[in-house]
Amino acid sequence: MKRNRENMEIVWQTPANPPERHDYIFRNGIRYVKPYYFEFISHAKNRWAGKTIVDLFADEFKGRKRDYYDSAVKSGRIQVDGKTVPVSYIVQSSQKISHFLHRHEPPVMALDVTILHKGEDVLTVCKPASVPVHPCGQYRKNTVVGILQAEHDLAPLFPIHRLDRLVSGLLILARSASQAEIFRQQIESGMVQKQYIAKVVGEFPEEEQVVNLRVNFNAREGRSSVEAEDTDEKAKSTLNGKAACTKFTRISTNGKFSIVSCHPITGRTHQIRVHLQSMGHPIANDMLYLTDYADSSSSRRAFTAHKTTVKSNHPLQVNSDDCTSAPEDSTEDFDIDPMCTNCPNLAPIGYDGSEEGLWLHCVRYSGPNWVYECPYPNWAFLT
Repeated sequence: MKRNRENMEIVWQTPANPPERHDYIFRNGIRYVKPYYFEFISHAKNRWAGKTIVDLFADEFKGRKRDYYDSAVKSGRIQVDGKTVPVSYIVQSSQKISHFLHRHEPPVMALDVTILHKGEDVLTVCKPASVPVHPCGQYRKNTVVGILQAEHDLAPLFPIHRLDRLVSGLLILARSASQAEIFRQQIESGMVQKQYIAKVVGEFPEEEQVVNLRVNFNAREGRSSVEAEDTDEKAKSTLNGKAACTKFTRISTNGKFSIVSCHPITGRTHQIRVHLQSMGHPIANDMLYLTDYADSSSSRRAFTAHKTTVKSNHPLQVNSDDCTSAPEDSTEDFDIDPMCTNCPNLAPIGYDGSEEGLWLHCVRYSGPNWVYECPYPNWAFLT
């Protein structure tokens, strides 16, 4: 039975509170985080000065209604410099603004973070798709770093490269700041090579393909586009994208789909995805970049619905679409907060946990005197 916090003592969490195993709830193949109380801290910007505390939140944080902010100030859930203030309080520049919130994290796919190599200085894992690497945005406990701390007591960890949330595969984490610095220097000096595999639309060319197209990431739209290099100096000045190069080699094809080895020489946002799209072979379930490829919504649904069911004894195969099978469903309850705008749901508004992992998987990183690899996912074996 769900409980009500109205007459209970609230325990606030901060970033110092480590994730624990009992923080997670598993339902229908989805990993949720039990909602918890958290202090969000910001410092008043110059443009906030002169506004009332309620006006500030209503103007700057539009995810909740003004009535909520009015109640939050009156109840002390919004404070200034650690003190409760009236709704008419005028904010001054640089003041500490605290918002004590019943935090709901977005759900992720309930796949284990599989440990591949555990050494004194380095940890490598198979990252499941849909799970972010480290705390960002609304995610804190539902991250690779959080799950490893909760389920394996591994901390501190320092990710030495990033995988997009929807991408699966090899993730390398240093176990000390000094080791992380060694990796950073090797990466920045161009001593590290990386390999991904992707499942793309159509019959990919048999010979190696090299794409040199600038990548321009639009943060507002959350997607990238490509720009061709121009030899004209005047035209070059109008280019917004960053230089990017990817090498592609076909591994296999059945005519309808192809498995492609991808070697990014640079590391731009969505580089592999947008370079494949530019060739007319977008990742086959990449709805962000299929939109310019498929002419109809029915075509896009067909790509998304397609699932590889082949079983293989290949030594580099993972026995699921991403990593290992999900834990069994759990039935833990969680506390309902009477002021929370997300309760009684587990997930925050706008997240239903139905998204799929992208058919893009990191399989190999290599550097001076070291190589780390990750098994292939099931979708990499075509019939």
